[in-house]
Amino acid sequence: MGDVPALDPLSYPGRVIGEPALLSGAQVLEMTASAGPMGRWRVQGADFLDAALEQLAQPPTGKRHPVIAIGSNAAPAQLHYKLTRLALPSVVPMTPLTVSGLGIGVSAHVALNGYVANSPFADPGSVAQARVVLTLLDAEQLRAVDDTELPRYRRVLLSGDEYPMVLPSGERLEAAYLYANAAGVLAGEDGTALTPTAQPTLLAALLERSARLRELFDSPQDWVDKARADPGLRAAAKQIFIESGWVVPQDALLRNECDPATAALTYNDVSPLATSHEHP
Repeated sequence: MGDVPALDPLSYPGRVIGEPALLSGAQVLEMTASAGPMGRWRVQGADFLDAALEQLAQPPTGKRHPVIAIGSNAAPAQLHYKLTRLALPSVVPMTPLTVSGLGIGVSAHVALNGYVANSPFADPGSVAQARVVLTLLDAEQLRAVDDTELPRYRRVLLSGDEYPMVLPSGERLEAAYLYANAAGVLAGEDGTALTPTAQPTLLAALLERSARLRELFDSPQDWVDKARADPGLRAAAKQIFIESGWVVPQDALLRNECDPATAALTYNDVSPLATSHEHP
């Protein structure tokens, strides 16, 4: 599964999946997308996805919540680490997803583990499509991920009308959840959203760009070592981002913020192909 960014921050975002897969404990099983709802996709060494989930005594696809992963949550190793630490089953269907009107930038804050994470931004005028990962989380998993992301991120609901979303099967989802950064994203020297790079390269570039950051951190390794241990340094770096004029707010995404206490939509709710009692 690769490195766990929570344990090795410079490996962020980890080994992100590139093809449909089922995270099943410490295994990543390949899936084959096909016409029809995700529950009918084939799983390596098994049957349909919903049949495989049933054999694992886990909720089927139709009862799971569609959540877009931008950074390390798209890496099975990180997701496995997060869920098992909370004694939750690390069984999660994952698949690439293309989203129009969305870009992938760099967070305008320093994460608890010391890295500077990938973060989405609204990009309505772009003809490019963001390639992200859709995870289908059960209710307990969604609450757990909420706990790891809020309040630094806000769970928002993207509409498929405003942000067209297409699965590898060609299915267009009507909506999906996304964690938008409350702090905004970082701008490059040209004023546009900064493009993510490998974490050591990104941190080195930020240090090169700011003498004030170099007063806090000597190198990328020094950055993550100190920042993960000291919330004051994380706050100081965030303040430097703001005072340097690097921050692009994400009001367009945040206006779609969800109340975590309300019932979340399921794959059945957002898939035009699924039914409430889909079963192989």
